[in-house]
Amino acid sequence: MATFDNSFLMNHTCLRIKDPKVSIPFYTEKFGMKLIATFPFADFTLYMLNYETEANKHLNWSAREGVLELCHNHGVENDPNYKLNNGNGEKDRGFGHICVSVDNIQTFQDQLLKQDVKFQKKLSDGRQKNIAFALDPNGYWIELIENGIAKAEDKTDASTYKLNHTMIRVKDPKKSLDFYRDVLGFKLLSTSVHENAKFTLYFLGYDHDSNFKQDTLTREEQFKREGIIELTHNWGTESDSEFKGYHNGNSTENGALQGYGHTCVSCKDPAKFCQELVDKFGDKLDWSLKWDQGNIKNIAFIRDPDGYSIEILGHGLFEDKFKQQANL
Repeated sequence: MATFDNSFLMNHTCLRIKDPKVSIPFYTEKFGMKLIATFPFADFTLYMLNYETEANKHLNWSAREGVLELCHNHGVENDPNYKLNNGNGEKDRGFGHICVSVDNIQTFQDQLLKQDVKFQKKLSDGRQKNIAFALDPNGYWIELIENGIAKAEDKTDASTYKLNHTMIRVKDPKKSLDFYRDVLGFKLLSTSVHENAKFTLYFLGYDHDSNFKQDTLTREEQFKREGIIELTHNWGTESDSEFKGYHNGNSTENGALQGYGHTCVSCKDPAKFCQELVDKFGDKLDWSLKWDQGNIKNIAFIRDPDGYSIEILGHGLFEDKFKQQANL
């Protein structure tokens, strides 16, 4: 049996980017994140961003929740034909968005508009007046919601911001819920059913309180958290023989474009966890990279029922490099 101690957390979400000189300032200057680590490799560089707080600033990057990993493949910034898939087009849909919760959503939206940030949906658009969707330089959607932390009129403070969740579309919610709960140890935090539009949202994350009852978290509590995954189920896909599934963000089959990369689970002993999964599930799991077998050591990648990748790593990965960069 896999054992889930209180070290388990959802560490990061990875998105590919075209030009770090554009994307990094967007997230640091406009969204208030901090670039906490940069890891260069031969063909690509990883940029780790986070809402750094007094509570997490002493932790290694991989021991934190709410990290955004931007992956830059060297040279694509000079390729006029290089394009990324934001996951929301008619073709190759899958990944939907990342979500940032803020203290005062109206003030934050107004601030972004003054900085010429483009929006897919403003607060005043459509029926839902309490959410907005900004667009990053690569066309990825960023949902905005309000957590109300220390909310002040006509003010917004980046110290209250959270990288709240990552949304992916799933074909069969039963299979996906079983995977995220039984294999990865997530808890179902809440469910939101939208009968008129015929879709259901499932929010999952780690909760290590033994008294926590699944599917009971209020919106107010949920909006104050980080490290949540939102599974969107459009009704009927699970029984539609014509439905071909969602794009996982990584495949290039049939001319598909890449974009979204993966989410990531971190814990203190990932080698033990991976072995426990092998012992429990055998060949029933879809490993794209088994533990410690890739060019980058001490990581693994597993795929969920829809083919989305989840990285598994430890709290100490690249800690020496991180400390050097952070001057710790």
